[in-house]
Amino acid sequence: MHWFSPLSIFPTRAKRAKLRSFLPRSPKAVSAVLLSVVPIFVLILLGWVLAKARILKAGADAVLGELVFKIALPVLIFRTFAHANLGEASAVKLWAAYFIGVIVTWTAGTFIARRFFKRDAKVGVIAGLSGAFANNVFIGLPLVDSFVGPDGLVALSLLIAVHLPLMMMAGLILMERAAAKEDGTASQGVVAVGRLVVRNLVRSPLVIAVVVGLLFNLLGFSLPRIASAVIDPIAQVAGPLALLSIGMTLEKYSLRGELNLAAMSTSFKLLLLPAVVLAASWALALPRDWAMALVLNASIPTGVNAWLVAERFKAGQSLAASTITLTTLLGVVTVSLWAWGLQ
Repeated sequence: MHWFSPLSIFPTRAKRAKLRSFLPRSPKAVSAVLLSVVPIFVLILLGWVLAKARILKAGADAVLGELVFKIALPVLIFRTFAHANLGEASAVKLWAAYFIGVIVTWTAGTFIARRFFKRDAKVGVIAGLSGAFANNVFIGLPLVDSFVGPDGLVALSLLIAVHLPLMMMAGLILMERAAAKEDGTASQGVVAVGRLVVRNLVRSPLVIAVVVGLLFNLLGFSLPRIASAVIDPIAQVAGPLALLSIGMTLEKYSLRGELNLAAMSTSFKLLLLPAVVLAASWALALPRDWAMALVLNASIPTGVNAWLVAERFKAGQSLAASTITLTTLLGVVTVSLWAWGLQ
């Protein structure tokens, strides 16, 4: 029989070494972090200024966003997988590490909104969603590309392949059920929502880029020089264009009320989600670059999809808009701190 020892709660030498791999190795120059993080938010600000000052024609943000989503970012993802050293790291562990953080954060946000802020079920769902939905396509990819590099891009691309469909499916199902409870409306059901998500998934340019890039890599193909000469410049501008695009889009949002609840969702998004993802990544022994990519992605501002879900169900729009704005304003500080801590 093995008796419990109080000393067993302390990590062994091997566990301490593993933990240290996720913590700062040394107080490296803060300038290195700032050079990776601050330009991300400066480009977002520039996009916001371009839209606010009406320097570009109306609708330019939609055109640029479509160019980024359908062309530039898929090219970047394809190139990343085409040249990646995939090794033996498990995508399942990667997904588990990130979505453990999502489940904890979403559940906590919904619980607090319902229990302490006395909001209805629909606003509770939006509070959880706003604190757990990262803008991993338009902000995450450029940030990870700049700070972590190719291995981090592989990890984030694998996450992106499932993140949007799973998050949207969960959001829609929970909102359907909340609406049925609050308004007495009929719910579409899990099967109908799942069918819609799968249909959108197989048509997603980002998912197609992941699949084609993986096949290209696994079959041992290499890009001809003339193809690289075309692909490389597009991949290089994908990040800056994505950041300008999200900045132009954010001009439509603002602090619209629900500030106390939005402050809670903001703190959960910028602090709780990355903390839980960090702990899960360590527990599941993810490679360092993969863990860094996941934690940085978890620390970035809330994606506009939270507002889209709120707008569709006409509930929590001001909460989602305020959270998007607050996380973007404060993100330059918190993302820098997380990046410094992960060096």
